[in-house]
Amino acid sequence: MNLRTVPAREGLQWTVLGIRTFWRQPLAMSGLFFLFMAVVSLVSMLPFIGGALALLLLPGLTAGIMAATQKASEGLFPMPAILLSAFKDKTQRKPMLILGGLYAAGLLLLMAVSVLVDGGSFAKVYLGGATVSPELVNSEAFQMALWTTMLLYVPLSMLFWHAPALVFWQQIDPVKSLFFSWMACWRNKAAFTVYTLCWMAIFASSGLVALLVASLLGDAQMLMAVLMPLALMVTAMFFTSMLFTVKACFSASTTEQTLA
Repeated sequence: MNLRTVPAREGLQWTVLGIRTFWRQPLAMSGLFFLFMAVVSLVSMLPFIGGALALLLLPGLTAGIMAATQKASEGLFPMPAILLSAFKDKTQRKPMLILGGLYAAGLLLLMAVSVLVDGGSFAKVYLGGATVSPELVNSEAFQMALWTTMLLYVPLSMLFWHAPALVFWQQIDPVKSLFFSWMACWRNKAAFTVYTLCWMAIFASSGLVALLVASLLGDAQMLMAVLMPLALMVTAMFFTSMLFTVKACFSASTTEQTLA
């Protein structure tokens, strides 16, 4: 496993490649992202185990999006079945599910920390068990739990960012993949900072575009009608860009050959 260190400007390149690849196959990538969201939402609705099962599947589905991105970057049309490609091979299914279990455990640990901060209000809202109200959202305890969770999610994201690709394409042990993912993110933190800032600017700009359209039409209700599909499309572009962060952080002799 050859880990690379790239300059900060690579973060912008990852963003550009993600957007460019999305527009090479916009219908396919949009459809696959909507299917990704639909699978997660439907699984989450299962009684008792739905939320945990959705988290269990998330890394594998993310690997499926990366596989679709590889196809799209080659000018090919990725079919819907590619979303589940990480679960088709029995030898890969178990490690991917183990990785999903580790992710679920990590996220539930974050929720447990948030419970210590505000008594469980944020965790209930996040897990879908409570109604959101302006009073709740604006409360000091809820805000503290929100920011604490967001802060702690950064190291969790670093652990799992590259892990699905490493487990799926490189057959690396799930626990070891977390270490390699962390090291790749840490050694390339400047590039990831630029990458994050680029996507924050894009998401903010999409919100401004939606607001401008609603203002021009003179209808405030149009804001959400424009904002939601625009936000989903931008999120699909973001997911499309993830593969290029993996390719850049690991040498062509390993990751890129396997992905090709």
